Amino acid sequence: MQVFYANQFVLPLPPGHRFPMGKYQLLRDRLAAELPGIRLMQAEPATDGELALVHTPAYIQAIGDGSVDPKVMREIGFPWSTAMAERARRSVGATIAACRAAFREGIAANIAGGTHHAYADKGGGFCVFNDAAVATRLMQAEHARRSRTQLLVAIIDLDVHQGNGTARIFRDDPAVFTLSLHGQKNFPFRKEAGDLDVDLPDGTRDDAYLHALERALEELAHRFDPGLVIYLAGADPHEGDRLGRLKLTWDGLEARDRRVFDWAWQRGVPLAFAMAGGYGTRMEDTVQVQMNTFGAALAYAARWHNRPR
Repeated sequence: MQVFYANQFVLPLPPGHRFPMGKYQLLRDRLAAELPGIRLMQAEPATDGELALVHTPAYIQAIGDGSVDPKVMREIGFPWSTAMAERARRSVGATIAACRAAFREGIAANIAGGTHHAYADKGGGFCVFNDAAVATRLMQAEHARRSRTQLLVAIIDLDVHQGNGTARIFRDDPAVFTLSLHGQKNFPFRKEAGDLDVDLPDGTRDDAYLHALERALEELAHRFDPGLVIYLAGADPHEGDRLGRLKLTWDGLEARDRRVFDWAWQRGVPLAFAMAGGYGTRMEDTVQVQMNTFGAALAYAARWHNRPR
């Protein structure tokens, strides 16, 4: 299974910053050491033209040259730097590459990504550019050139925070279905209406979460027939997450992942996934959630490779 990374581009963050930048290197190191079925590949940066499929030219330029409004940077939560701008491009590039690989091999991943709080003209919540949105638009354009038909894309967002930027970008687009399960009282406090939003109360545990997910996937199947799934496999619903406020166990989150992978597998739909959020009190717990996601994904990669052509 191909997995794309950009963890060598590290944001210079001030001491005490709450974003766990080190988790990406820890995850990459563990994937390399423990899951030999994964092929780690460096992501190329998204181009201005690719970013402009979603983001405004003025915003792209401002992020690139550092002229972005300080208020926007405060909303993003990172100080501006050339490394930040490059990493944001690479994170989008990794999801683009994962989508292309998924069309060839069934399933592929981005170690980072899931930057779903970014709007067309601004970022927010540690998100600069919206990788899933840009990848969706680019895959649709490439598909149209190849087949002259429209590619339908489902974005299944299981980060604990609602993907407000993604929902807003695709609000009036019938070719993209946005599904989100998220904490009702968690960030962002002003939600955007997606195609299917499931609000969960604080303290939701495995059984209630998985029941809600199964019902949501049934509704997705009833309303939409995608040719590509982009899955945001956030680690932040874990019971040990500082920002999550839900109470899912490692086993519950792995069962969540298997349900999404199985939903796509049963329908023969390629799936690309990104890791989205994770803010564990212990960074190692976040990485373990993510390792379990990759372990489950590898099993589905093997099934894809053995699938009759």
